[in-house]
Amino acid sequence: MTPLESTAIGIGCFVLAFILASLVEYWLHRLMHVNAKIGERHRDHHRRNEGQGVLWEFRDYVRGSVIVMCLLFFVSLTAGIGWFLGGLVYAAFSAYAHQLQHENPTKCFWMKMPVHYVHHKYGMWHHNFGLALDWWDRVFGTYKPVEWLTEEETTQPERGYLQLKWW
Repeated sequence: MTPLESTAIGIGCFVLAFILASLVEYWLHRLMHVNAKIGERHRDHHRRNEGQGVLWEFRDYVRGSVIVMCLLFFVSLTAGIGWFLGGLVYAAFSAYAHQLQHENPTKCFWMKMPVHYVHHKYGMWHHNFGLALDWWDRVFGTYKPVEWLTEEETTQPERGYLQLKWW
C-alpha cells in the first residue's frame, strides 16, 4: 500500500467514525427518552439541567465506546488509528458542546439553534436529541426550530468559549 492510499484510509476511517459516533449519540439520547431503565440517570440530568463538566462527559463517552473505537485495529493499524481518533475527537467535541450548551449556548456558532439547549429549555421530550450536532434531528424529523434567543440569553454576561465547567 502506498503512503497516499494509507493516508486516505486513515482519513476515511476518521470521518466515518466521527459521523457514526454522532449517529450513535443521537439514537442513544432518543432511547433514554423512551426507556425508563436506560433513561433513569438521564432524567436526573434533565431535572438538574446541567452538565457534569467537559472532562467527566468525555470520560463517560469514551468509557461507553472504547471497545468499538478499537475494533478497526483488527483490520489494519492505519484503519484502527483513523477510526480510534475519529471516535475520540467526536467524544471530545461532544463533551465540550454538551457543556457549552448548558452554560453558554450562544457560543454554539456551528448550529443555527443549539438543539440540546432548547431540548432542555422547552422540555422537548420528543425533539432535538442532538448533543453536539443537529444533523440527525434533521434527517429523522425530530428537529423542531424555536425562537430560542430570548432576553434570558441576551442579558447573560459575555463569556469566552473556554469559560466552562471543565471538571
